[in-house]
Amino acid sequence: MARVLAIDYGNKRVGLAVTDPLKLIANPLDTVHAKDVIMFLKNYIQKEAVEAFVVGMPKTLDNTPTDVTSAVVGFVRKLKKEIPEIPVYTVDERFTSRMAFQAMIDGGVKKKDRQNKATVDKVSATIILQSYLAQQSL
Repeated sequence: MARVLAIDYGNKRVGLAVTDPLKLIANPLDTVHAKDVIMFLKNYIQKEAVEAFVVGMPKTLDNTPTDVTSAVVGFVRKLKKEIPEIPVYTVDERFTSRMAFQAMIDGGVKKKDRQNKATVDKVSATIILQSYLAQQSL
C-alpha cells in the first residue's frame, strides 16, 4: 500500500512527514535543505511507494499570499515536473508552525528541542498531513 508524503516547504529547510501504509497515522519523516528536497524525494520513492504529495500552501489570515507563497508555488511546479507520476495537492497551512510549537509543549518536548527549527518543520509537516487526511475522510 502506498503512503502519502507531506511537505512543509521553506526557503532554507523543508519539513517532511509521511503516513503509514494504511494512511491512518501521520509521522514526522525528516528535515532537509531546500536545495536537496527533490533528490531526497526521488530517493525516497525508490524505496517506498508514495501515492501523493501534499504541500502546505502559506496564506495570511485574510487568505492572501505571504512572502513565501511564490517560492512554494515554484516548488510545486518543479515537483510536478521532476516527479510527474505522483499527484501533488496543496493544503492551507495557516497556523501550522504555531500548532506544531504548541503540540511540542503539550507533548513535554524540552525547551532546547523546541528551539530547533528543523523539529518544528517536521511537526508542521505532520500537522499538514493530518489536515489532509482529515479532509479525505469527510
